[in-house]
Amino acid sequence: MRTSLRNTALGIAGLTLAGGAVAAPALAAEHTPTALAAPVAAAGGVDTGTLTPHGVQGEQSRIDLSGEQTDNVKGIIAATKKAGMDERAAVVAIATALQESKLENLGHLGDRNDHDSQGLFQQRPSSGWGTVEQITDVEYSTTAFLDGLKAVDGWQDMPLTEAAQTVQVSAYPDHYAQWETQAAELVAQHWNS
Repeated sequence: MRTSLRNTALGIAGLTLAGGAVAAPALAAEHTPTALAAPVAAAGGVDTGTLTPHGVQGEQSRIDLSGEQTDNVKGIIAATKKAGMDERAAVVAIATALQESKLENLGHLGDRNDHDSQGLFQQRPSSGWGTVEQITDVEYSTTAFLDGLKAVDGWQDMPLTEAAQTVQVSAYPDHYAQWETQAAELVAQHWNS
C-alpha cells in the first residue's frame, strides 16, 4: 500500500520514478559538517518542538547565507504559509533547497547541469514540474514541492530525509538530513518576520 501511495504522490508531483530532481554533484558547495546540534532555540514565538520532532539524523552541515539566499528562505516561508502549511513543512522545504541548490535559484548550468534541473529545488521541466520560468520562480517552485509533500501520506510523521526523498526522488536520499538543524534555525528566525 505504501508503494502504491508513493507512486500516486510522485505522479501528482509530476515526476517519473526514473527521473526527478537530483542534486548534481558538481553543484555541491563547500559546507562545514558539525556534530549533532543542540535543539533549536525559540525565536519569534515559533514552537521549536514542531521544527525537529524526530530529532536530527547524522552530522549536520551549515553554510553562511548571502542576502539572496536569505531572501529565498523568506520566499519559501511565505509560499509555505500561503499553501496553508506549518513550520515543519517549511523546514523540510528549506532543508531540501539547501541540499539541492544551497538556496540559490539556479538557472541552466551547461555541462554542470543534472539533466534539465533548475531552480531552488532542482526541479525538471521534462519531469513535469513546470516550465523553466515557473521552476525558477521561488513561490511556484516551493508550491510545487509542497504539493508533492502534501500528497505523501503521513509526511508529518516521517524523518525529514524520508519526506524530502519521497518528493524529490534523489540519487542521494540521505543527504537531506544534514541540513535539518540549519533549516529549523532559519524557520525559527524568519517565520514571524
